[in-house]
Amino acid sequence: MAGGSDAAETLSCARCSNPASLQCPKCVQLKLPREGAAFCTQDCFKASWSSHKSVHLKAKLSSLGTDGAGGQNSDLASEGWLYCLRKGQSRTPKLPPFNWTGSLRPYPISVKRNVPAHIDKPDWANDGVPKVEPNSDWQHRVEIKTPDQIERMRETCRIAREVLDAAARMIRLGVTTDEIDRVVHEATVAAGAYPSPLNYHFFPKSCCTSVNEVICHGIPDARKLEDGDIINVDVTVYYKGVHGDLNETYFVGNVDEASRKLVQCTYECLDKAISIVKPGVRFRDVGEVINRHGSMSGLSVVKSYCGHGIGELFHCAPNIPHYGRNKAVGVMKAGQTFTIEPMINAGVWRDQMWPDGWTAVTADGKRSAQFEHTLLVTETGVEVLTARLPSSPDVLPWLNK
Repeated sequence: MAGGSDAAETLSCARCSNPASLQCPKCVQLKLPREGAAFCTQDCFKASWSSHKSVHLKAKLSSLGTDGAGGQNSDLASEGWLYCLRKGQSRTPKLPPFNWTGSLRPYPISVKRNVPAHIDKPDWANDGVPKVEPNSDWQHRVEIKTPDQIERMRETCRIAREVLDAAARMIRLGVTTDEIDRVVHEATVAAGAYPSPLNYHFFPKSCCTSVNEVICHGIPDARKLEDGDIINVDVTVYYKGVHGDLNETYFVGNVDEASRKLVQCTYECLDKAISIVKPGVRFRDVGEVINRHGSMSGLSVVKSYCGHGIGELFHCAPNIPHYGRNKAVGVMKAGQTFTIEPMINAGVWRDQMWPDGWTAVTADGKRSAQFEHTLLVTETGVEVLTARLPSSPDVLPWLNK
């Protein structure tokens, strides 16, 4: 609690009704009425906190337009911006009720972006339902790519990297995640490619933007990036019949030291995991390497989501768990392509799902970070197909040390 109120009038303590001169700093920040936010002593404030803090939540929900009172989000709704529900299959003009784990809330999303007719599209582009992928033999066997497939994947992953770099250049205060999605969509289409996430199992956008406590699959929306945020942008493109997938986590403005360490440690987890990739290594060993480094830093490794095979299918065998003591089967062989994409949390590893059916958040509301590459196992080691380019923006400060 910050100091005295500058109010000239005499206020009563919200707890005991005695004359009060102290004010709840959060209420001041939210510009709430002084009545009901004043306290006579620190003890009264602390004793009232468990019930008083609900005032802050109600104010935040109201600012998001949940009261239907002609605010910004009401204006957005009239332009087709609505909240996402049921994995993208329905929309609503009001914020859905939910026991949010952290301070982040969903905002309305814009209408689906169009892809030109000349762009080659995956089989879910029109109706949201993958047809080939779920029943493919490659869900149970790890494909060895042909030289032609490998060359096409190199091209596709290069495009994916350039698209992510375009998104990275957009990261700054006041930019909405929807604007980032627009850049991803336009850059992908300009390269003659299709944004793989768009309408995949009805996902409504062309990339994933996961802010602060969002672990993965955050949906780009009308929220503006704020000072101190961290944001992961996950890009996948479909070109010449194959997919390329990568993501990175970025800083927005002045980020606290704990978040900086979280993001850097997550990058290091991926880097260390990639360093062991070569023929003969067990898939399960990837998780051991990541878990060891994350745990040594006092962080936790998400168990609900894993790396995956990729190529002509967006997701296929092998599954690559990122946690220790996992039961992944099989060994790496030259010609295999897959992603490694550790998600590392500042608190517990467990997650919850938002009402949109896509956004996975930390169960305790603490922050999460992620990095991802698409990899090719070679005869002697590994080729990072989505590696950073000389032209990639300088946005990861530890790489300059």
